[in-house]
Amino acid sequence: MTLQVPIGDTLRAVFGPPKKAKLLDSSPRSRVWRVEFGGERAIVKQISDAGDNRYGAPERFAREVAGLRLAARGPVGPRVLGADPDGCVMVLEYLDDLGRTDDWMPGHAEALARLHALTGPADAAELPAWRPPSEADADSFLALATTLGVPIPPGVPDELAALLTRLDPAGRHALLHGDPCPGNDLRTVDGVRFVDFEQAALGDGLVELAYFRIAFPTCWCAMSVTGAPLAEVEAVYASTWRTLTGQATDTEAGIADACAGWLIRGDALVERAHRDQADQLARVPVADFTWGPVSARERLVHRLDVVAATTSEPLHELATLARRLRHHLLKTWPTLHPLPGPETRPW
Repeated sequence: MTLQVPIGDTLRAVFGPPKKAKLLDSSPRSRVWRVEFGGERAIVKQISDAGDNRYGAPERFAREVAGLRLAARGPVGPRVLGADPDGCVMVLEYLDDLGRTDDWMPGHAEALARLHALTGPADAAELPAWRPPSEADADSFLALATTLGVPIPPGVPDELAALLTRLDPAGRHALLHGDPCPGNDLRTVDGVRFVDFEQAALGDGLVELAYFRIAFPTCWCAMSVTGAPLAEVEAVYASTWRTLTGQATDTEAGIADACAGWLIRGDALVERAHRDQADQLARVPVADFTWGPVSARERLVHRLDVVAATTSEPLHELATLARRLRHHLLKTWPTLHPLPGPETRPW
């Protein structure tokens, strides 16, 4: 049964009654309809209290509206046409997605850079700061190595402490999408636009550029991007960022730190509804668990491989530990599969 479109009196007074409403696929955290107002298509989105253990619907609604309004400077997202905070309902510009393209990654990277460049220190009050990994995440990662009997190089605890300091978002004000996954990007005639800004934040854009290298850590569709395609997207991002801001960025060191941060976050092994509930890394030795078509151990092996290959000097001993852990996981569970490539992304 199609749920009634939740257009209250405030929005109805502006737009009139919705017509030709169609309920679209969405996460458990929201309900989304395509509608027509006065013969023009629009999107109606209502944020719900389901599927998020950390933030309630009003906070996520306010966060998404704020993120979308900042993104409209680009524009790198749909325009907010109307909002009803009491009902957690927003009316958004309808974007016509052109569909599948084989070269989707450069456009995605270019749009990420444009998104990140839209904000600065003057916008510090508009959104929360990005949530970095914590000491508990670092401790959990070290406990995983201990449980598996993998020797920890003596410098790793200090390297992890320094990593947490470098990942602190204080003083960094790039507009982060929060979940820049395939499926949250639409290819339009005006370029890539992002949707679903419920986790928008301010921080360092490299934590989202790192998604390509670390296999989209908050996404159900984990994919491995390596070699020339990876080099291309990182170069596209760096070039776009430099053109828009006039600033060079230490892409390699920053991405290495971001990837190490995603590695130690156990919650990046499970979907959002299961985060902030348990030590997910502690589950890895006793049970494999899937999210989408890929298992937690397979995600972890890929992330370990990425960090093991880093040449960033501040992560030297962590890279050694990552190599040891990766070897142990593959020796213990030899049937683990490599992650699929970017051609497998959902459309």
